[in-house]
Amino acid sequence: MTAVSNLKTESYKVLGMTCASCAISLESYLKPINGVNSISVNYPNQSVLMEYDVHVVSIESIVKKAKEIGYDLLLNEIVSEDNFQELESKRFQLLKTKLVISAILSFPIFVISMLMTETVPYENWVMMVLSVPALFWCGSAFFINAWNRLKNFSSSMDTLVALSTGIAFFFSVFNTVFPNYFLSRGLMPHVYYESAVVIVTLILLGRFLEGNAKNKTSLAINKLIGLQPKEVAVIRNGREEVLHVDEIIKGDLIVIKPGDRIPVDGVVKKGESFIDESMITGEPIPVGKSQGESVYAGTINQKGTLRILTKKIRKDTLLSHIIQLVVRAQATKPAIQKTVDKIARIFVPVVICLALISFGVWYLIGPEPTFTYALVVLITVLIIACPCALGLATPTALIVGIGKGAEQGILIKDAHSLELIYKVNALILDKTGTITEGKPAVTDLILNDKFKPALLALESASEHPIADAIVSQLVEENVSRLAISEFQSITGLGAKAIICEKIFRVGNQRFMENEKVFIPEHLAETAKELKYQAKTVVYVGRGETVVGIIAIADRVKTSSISAIEMIQEKGIDVYMLTGDNVQTASVVAKEVGIENYYAEVMPDDKGRFVEELQQQGKIVAMVGDGINDAHALAQANVGISMGKGADIAMESSDITLMHSDLRQIAKVIAISRATIATIRQNLFLAFVYNIIAIPIAAGVLFPKFGFLLSPMIAGGAMSLSSVSVLMNSLRLKTKII
Repeated sequence: MTAVSNLKTESYKVLGMTCASCAISLESYLKPINGVNSISVNYPNQSVLMEYDVHVVSIESIVKKAKEIGYDLLLNEIVSEDNFQELESKRFQLLKTKLVISAILSFPIFVISMLMTETVPYENWVMMVLSVPALFWCGSAFFINAWNRLKNFSSSMDTLVALSTGIAFFFSVFNTVFPNYFLSRGLMPHVYYESAVVIVTLILLGRFLEGNAKNKTSLAINKLIGLQPKEVAVIRNGREEVLHVDEIIKGDLIVIKPGDRIPVDGVVKKGESFIDESMITGEPIPVGKSQGESVYAGTINQKGTLRILTKKIRKDTLLSHIIQLVVRAQATKPAIQKTVDKIARIFVPVVICLALISFGVWYLIGPEPTFTYALVVLITVLIIACPCALGLATPTALIVGIGKGAEQGILIKDAHSLELIYKVNALILDKTGTITEGKPAVTDLILNDKFKPALLALESASEHPIADAIVSQLVEENVSRLAISEFQSITGLGAKAIICEKIFRVGNQRFMENEKVFIPEHLAETAKELKYQAKTVVYVGRGETVVGIIAIADRVKTSSISAIEMIQEKGIDVYMLTGDNVQTASVVAKEVGIENYYAEVMPDDKGRFVEELQQQGKIVAMVGDGINDAHALAQANVGISMGKGADIAMESSDITLMHSDLRQIAKVIAISRATIATIRQNLFLAFVYNIIAIPIAAGVLFPKFGFLLSPMIAGGAMSLSSVSVLMNSLRLKTKII
């Protein structure tokens, strides 16, 4: 008897994560729960993948625990993917609205504070009124999150933002309402409304930019789900009726018309057609299907009408399996612990402690009025240590780096790929559409010009995908078209017709042999050589003799050979994976100079191969263009898609090469090096600023020099540090890459 496992692995959607550090907070908070075996929180997908013992802990108790620090885990049976996307969309729109309103309110406050302090009547009261909605509505999330952390004796960047802005605001309110308190003690009653609201606006801007990038990343799964049609024609009780795809059951007979996507995995019961299975194999030539052959969900019926017996539905289909692989790969992808996130865990409590210690020291041994000096020092430390420069260090350099890439047709999604691409030492290339053009084309046309009009007429009547390539070639040569009669197509073999009172035949070798059409020796030798080059050979017969041959292949891109050579010169191992046959793979690999290649590889195998290389300690980049590459692109440390490929490939990847030119990989490595160098410089500037500024704000210069930094200067210094980081990031624009 097989023992039933108590462990359950499930992915749940999460509401409330506003930045990448939220994922770290949630993961660290849930991981110690007794019964939780493993946990991985994925910010881009707004999901958490957990393995837990159902006999030790319930999912309801885990949900309750997450809610303690402000996150909502949504149970799968309660919310659908569509509902979640709607909730996320509303949350993102609210963030956008708050950013806009905060910016609008901050501008007059900043102008009044810096330029019009003597000209606006009751300026402090005006700034106070404008600050209330900017701080406590637009910035409400900071205070709510800080309070949730406080209740559980933890802290985050939100804690520091809430403390510094909150204290600055209430201190300013006190000075607005009771200005004589400090005046009577010989001090000016400064207000710091502009510091509070500008801090909120800047951090909201950072959250908006990060959220926008995250939303684009999460489209990958939606693209895959969208491959399945919503409505299906089903034959039940002898009648054809249209049902929702969720109503289909195993054993249903469904009707698939030309152009329809197949909604289930099944077997052809009636009809013949060509199916575009590139989403599975990645190969461009559609596959002929007839009675008894298998078809898969998400593939596209091209020519004839089929009746398919349903074998697998919903989560059991191959398409659903690929979706799950992408979800798992994204959720378990090794997370890069960004320097800012690491330091934030220590930085926040350390700054709060320093501020409190400074307050205590000044209150106990400072000059009179001790409380006033202590309060000013406390506020100054919190304001000057506000993590604006630290928070801007990565996103500003990232924005410029992404823009630099976009100028050259390279779309870089996030910091993750930039942090890794220049470290990559293993590069996996898909063949079709990546190394090659991705579509069948005529490479050799050995035929007398006088027979080309007949060939064009015959192939124009054919529905075979290869016929389209031949027609395109002949049309490009401006060949005229003749009239035909008695056209006949023989599935899997070829076609024939009467043209100018002669029988013309086009098809494979077996077709010519069946029709007893003689193949001259010189054409037979040429065909043999073309087949050796992994090309598909089509014979053209006139009467009882073959008069020409046509070779069809997926051509290697002109840039692929030099690009692969450039990549190998950087010490990167290059591998080629393809669903095509061994002979074709061998020919292409030899042509472009790749020693390591694998043929007849399925989507699952590509993902597993990436994992194998990662287990060997390699940092892996995967380059692909098809749905069949989605799992491997998501599993790789850096996924790179070709711009002319499938939408899902682009959404699953970290980088998209819009020109579909492999030479751009060398460019993106250079952009990566420059951007990461800038981020490190920014972090250095931010840390040096804090190392110097915080002690001065705490008053270390006062005993010897009598100098005490005011909160007003602290606010300016904080802004200056942010500007220095921003200016350093903008230097990236001037670098030649």
